[in-house]
Amino acid sequence: MPRAPSPSASPTTWSAESTSIAPEGPPGFTQRYNVTLLVHAETYPNPTAAIAREKQIKGWVRAKKIALIESENPEWRDLSAGWFDT
Repeated sequence: MPRAPSPSASPTTWSAESTSIAPEGPPGFTQRYNVTLLVHAETYPNPTAAIAREKQIKGWVRAKKIALIESENPEWRDLSAGWFDT
């Protein structure tokens, strides 16, 4: 079951013309690399803990990141599917 974003998650926007979720503001990672799926999500009690975890994962090699995703989402399902259905 998809997890909803936590209150400390960054703001997102969505439009009917777009199939991707992108942060507000200037073009960034999701737009540059055409990210259209959410395959891993974690929640934290505060932004400081979330940022520390993000930095930890960012330092991992790709294989370790893939193993993390596949440990909880082996089919790489889109965890945000249905969030924006009208």
